[in-house]
Amino acid sequence: MKRNPRKLKWTKAFRKSAGKEMIVDTTLTFAARRNIPVRYNRDHIETTLKAMERVSEIRARRERVFYKKRMAGNKERQREADRKLVAENEHLLPRQRASERMALEEMDEERVTVPVLEEKRKQKLKQRLLVGGGVEEMDVD
Repeated sequence: MKRNPRKLKWTKAFRKSAGKEMIVDTTLTFAARRNIPVRYNRDHIETTLKAMERVSEIRARRERVFYKKRMAGNKERQREADRKLVAENEHLLPRQRASERMALEEMDEERVTVPVLEEKRKQKLKQRLLVGGGVEEMDVD
């Protein structure tokens, strides 16, 4: 049975047409097969292998960036979907008592004062091991 490869989700054609995979990239042309016989030259083979490693590094980096850009808004969209789900099914949630509400409000007030303390803790410190033993801490800006 013949099928359209752009409609089958597991095919490369689908992934490229749906924007889930990189289509235009110069590193993809290096993977093309070349059936031209070349006389063996050790230096040529060495440079080719180095170039292949470098191209694979570049491709991996570009694929990571492509994936991050593609997934950029997912967290916010998921949060919105969760909020919508809670709003639609609020009748299923247990009701809060007044004491629980007051406890939550107190916790919110405490959170306002905590970030100031956390900023001081997050101040970067660099540690250097000393020759005689011990550790020296340095502030890093």
